[in-house]
Amino acid sequence: MTAETTLTFGTLAFAFFVPFSVASEPITIPKQLMTATARVSVSSTSCSVTCGLGYKVEETCEVGPEGKRKNCIKRRVDCLTNWICGMRHFTVLVGKPFELSCLSSKEIGPETRSFSYSWRLARGIITSDDALFRVFKAPSFTIKLSPAEEYDAGTYRCDVQHIKSYKLIKRIYFGLRVIPGHLVDLNFDKSLTEEQKLENGEGGNPQTTTSVPVQGPRQSWRQRAVIVFSIGIGSGVVGGVLLYTLLYCLLKDRRNYEQVEE
Repeated sequence: MTAETTLTFGTLAFAFFVPFSVASEPITIPKQLMTATARVSVSSTSCSVTCGLGYKVEETCEVGPEGKRKNCIKRRVDCLTNWICGMRHFTVLVGKPFELSCLSSKEIGPETRSFSYSWRLARGIITSDDALFRVFKAPSFTIKLSPAEEYDAGTYRCDVQHIKSYKLIKRIYFGLRVIPGHLVDLNFDKSLTEEQKLENGEGGNPQTTTSVPVQGPRQSWRQRAVIVFSIGIGSGVVGGVLLYTLLYCLLKDRRNYEQVEE
């Protein structure tokens, strides 16, 4: 065995036996820690929202060396699961008032003043490409369109940040389509069958539904088809009568002419 091999074997043996020698030494816990208590979280609810800043109810207790809980309290704490909220789509008629809001009714509270809001707009298109957005001036977390015009269509992006830390806590997109009322009927209930109306709650247990009035008189396709069909039949009958009368007059004149010659 060479000197180099002996040195390597000795080094490995030292590295192997040192941890055991250290672990075998007793660990002394100070008396202050033996009687100390700590407040720890023992339970918590899920976050109130799936994106943006929400809250949860957390229960904390003082736990001693024996493991018993005491002086438990519940408190509401902030939580942030995901700051990206995706896109929401809306369709509104020209001339109707409409409102966009960064925060839901559950999120509006005293903490609202601690946030700053910045709006951006990609006019005329529905997109989430941040390179296409331009600054849109709005002083609060709401945008009121009263009334909405076709020029207002596009994608609105709202960013919510903490005023002190500038931490981004929420980003949401609103895809808004603004269409003239005479082009489309947005009254959903009008197109339902009787069975669908019953399932939707009409009759017995009515539910609140939102219908949008349409400008000008509207006719169903069946009524228009009947009118067109009636006009076609009427025109054919009138044309046939006129043709029959013309042929009858021609034949009658010809017979009179032949009798005069004879």
